Amino acid sequence: MNKYHQVLTEMEKQMKEGQYRPGDKLPSVRSAAEIYRCSVSTILRAYGELERTHTIYSIPQSGYYMVEKAEDPEAAPSGETDFASASPDLNVFPYLDFQHCLNKAIDQYKYHLFTYGDALGLDSLRRTLVSHLAEYQVFAKAERILITSGIQQALEILARMPFPSGRTEILVEQPGYDIYLRYLEAEGLPVSGIRRSAAGIDLQELEERFAGGSFKFFYTMPRYHNPLGTTLSEAERRAIAQLAAKYEVYIAEDDYMADLGIGRRYEPIYAYDQTSHVIYLKSFSKIIFPGLRLGAVVVPEPLLDAFRAYKGYTDTSLLSQAALEVYIKNGMYGHHRHKLKAMYAKRIRAVYKALGRHNTEGLIEASADSSGIYIQFKLPVTVNLERLIRRLGERKIRVVSGNGFYLSGERNRDKFLRISISRAALGQIDEGIRAIVQEVKRGRGR
Repeated sequence: MNKYHQVLTEMEKQMKEGQYRPGDKLPSVRSAAEIYRCSVSTILRAYGELERTHTIYSIPQSGYYMVEKAEDPEAAPSGETDFASASPDLNVFPYLDFQHCLNKAIDQYKYHLFTYGDALGLDSLRRTLVSHLAEYQVFAKAERILITSGIQQALEILARMPFPSGRTEILVEQPGYDIYLRYLEAEGLPVSGIRRSAAGIDLQELEERFAGGSFKFFYTMPRYHNPLGTTLSEAERRAIAQLAAKYEVYIAEDDYMADLGIGRRYEPIYAYDQTSHVIYLKSFSKIIFPGLRLGAVVVPEPLLDAFRAYKGYTDTSLLSQAALEVYIKNGMYGHHRHKLKAMYAKRIRAVYKALGRHNTEGLIEASADSSGIYIQFKLPVTVNLERLIRRLGERKIRVVSGNGFYLSGERNRDKFLRISISRAALGQIDEGIRAIVQEVKRGRGR
């Protein structure tokens, strides 16, 4: 994290901890530069950012002052506890930041944003994403980076388009991304599953499936899997890349949680790909606005022509693309990502602490090592899942059944709840987990 982000983060921390009260005057720019041991320009930039987010306001010839304290997104609101929603927390959407970027984009590009544009995406955004994706160990030329209307569009194109091998079947993880599974089934596309658990994936079985010679690609979420919340090991990611090369099976790597990665260094499957067999998918919906409907896909050279042909037309707002470009370039994206990661990591830790406190009989088996937004709660086989969800609903606790994360014909299903913390405020988590444990105990006895 650079000096500007360090200063801004420290200022926000001090304000949140109450070191400044509503109406208090902040240190002058020069005094703050001495306090934080940085340049005056860094302080001006930090104060400018705090002013844009309505945390402080300025009075000409006087200085900067605190505004009324904004609502704390981690405070426990009354009513429902939401462990079901996958969308980002509405309280931390960077509305004002992005509004600023929209205005800047219009000033910069003017009438060009209101034309049809390039079906492959705004050229300047694609070039900006070259360095942006490099932060995730994804090194690609702009020519291979395409902008899509969300990752869902990219996945649908991959499902329909022909591949060089001439194969047509798609391999998916079980459990896996429910919306994509429903799409594949609704379209009648040939698809089959391979089991993935909190412990990982059986590489021997994967090789046997690849060797069968029927799959054009394998769709996987290596990092912070939905719904498991777990991450494949480095050895597994490396092995998948090697198997793809050996058996000419492409990998569709959905790294939709890349922005929320914390802690240890992580290299995607793409980083181990030596033969251009990995399609890398990057979403922006988990960190900004789901309604922005922007995704990026890094397409291997052999698939470019087919992907372009099936994409076919411009369907993504140029204004949104230009605003995202500004948002990345001016550092707002990185700052918001840092805040969101810290907030979600705190909530994940709270879930594990609550389990340690209330799940003393071990009735719930939780997937470990998650720092995304999902955790799998495996349940005793004697628990009636539908009745459990109804009981929790009566207590105003929303959860999601694991049944929908499998292909319709899949019989080897685990009984579990998918717990999401993206909209569960910190103050709600302990009581929510306690209630879940209570209802599981109650259900087990039936």
